[in-house]
Amino acid sequence: MDRVTATQSGSTPAPQPHDPRNLVEVEGLKVYFPIRSGIFQTQVGTVRAVDGISFQIRRGETLGLVGESGCGKSTTGRAIIRLREPTAGSVRFDGIDLLKTGSADLRQLRRRMQIIFQDPYGSLDPRFTVGATIAEPIETHDLARGPAKLARVQELLELVGLNPDYVSRYPHEFSGGQRQRIGVARALAVEPEFIVCDEPISALDVSIQAQVLNLLTELRAKLGLTYLFIAHDLSVVKHISDRVAVMYLGKIVELGPPDEIYAGPGHPYTRALLSAVPIPDPMSERKRRRVILQGDVPSPANPPSGCRFHTRCWLYERMGQPENCRFEDPQLRVINAANQEHGAACHYAEEALKTDVGVAHLTDMHTRRGTPAAALATLPETAKTGGEATQPAIVQ
Repeated sequence: MDRVTATQSGSTPAPQPHDPRNLVEVEGLKVYFPIRSGIFQTQVGTVRAVDGISFQIRRGETLGLVGESGCGKSTTGRAIIRLREPTAGSVRFDGIDLLKTGSADLRQLRRRMQIIFQDPYGSLDPRFTVGATIAEPIETHDLARGPAKLARVQELLELVGLNPDYVSRYPHEFSGGQRQRIGVARALAVEPEFIVCDEPISALDVSIQAQVLNLLTELRAKLGLTYLFIAHDLSVVKHISDRVAVMYLGKIVELGPPDEIYAGPGHPYTRALLSAVPIPDPMSERKRRRVILQGDVPSPANPPSGCRFHTRCWLYERMGQPENCRFEDPQLRVINAANQEHGAACHYAEEALKTDVGVAHLTDMHTRRGTPAAALATLPETAKTGGEATQPAIVQ
């Protein structure tokens, strides 16, 4: 599907015909968790972690999924590959409905879809060597044995930028970035087509994050992978994604190409997220329009009626608290006639597009101040002209 369709209704939508361009097709996905109480563990409520979302992931693309903690991003990623059983909806992988697939067939399909976990420390068994960790999925699917298995493990370590001789080391002997690379190697061991990247860089230092991002980008181009990239950092998502989906309280509120969303987001929540992105330019930092959301995120066990964001929405207040925001659940709809892929779930998305809130500071061209003239006057002539100097180079 090339167009954004309004499929976030309360009921499960009718399945759409399979598009061969899509590797993953999610329709009306719901994941509910029961709230139990008392000695007999009687169900007294339901947590609507994911509440009827629909989207597609095309072959070879990276779909970025962003939102606040607790909005349902990780639950969505796990439900897609059935690490978490969905409550309702449809998940099709290459045209195969995973929710109707038996255990034997699902076991075969797991070769084609894998996950990279968020925590590089907790996702590796400390009792297993690196070689045993990476070899486990190879043994499970009976892909190689003996020397061929060892050669495959060493090949995977080299592919992710680690020394092949590390096969006999244990996880505690590695840094966080190296452990995450081991997690990537484990995900690649069965030669998958689709990988859920569940916040793979959030637990890493900033200097290491770039290395892991570059690794994922290189592997995608080299192996033809498809990613669902889950993250909090909007700048990271823009760097790696072909399309971006913004999630709030179990719903997708905006979906489209990153350039379109970052230049003109149509949902007030997306604009609030963008306004919080720090930038290294003091001039732009002073000029930008910040949005400070009031109150806490509502409970997914008792979400607000109508638009779920209206209790914290700055546009709702600016529009005079319109009634339909409180009682009508907005559907994901196209808001840009020039680009049918950009959609937002907001009754007044067109009004949001008219404001400069959240986007006035965004630019790909940052102002470079350079070295002050007074400092340049004290440098040797070779440093000014770019020749070989005896003093250390100055990074501008």
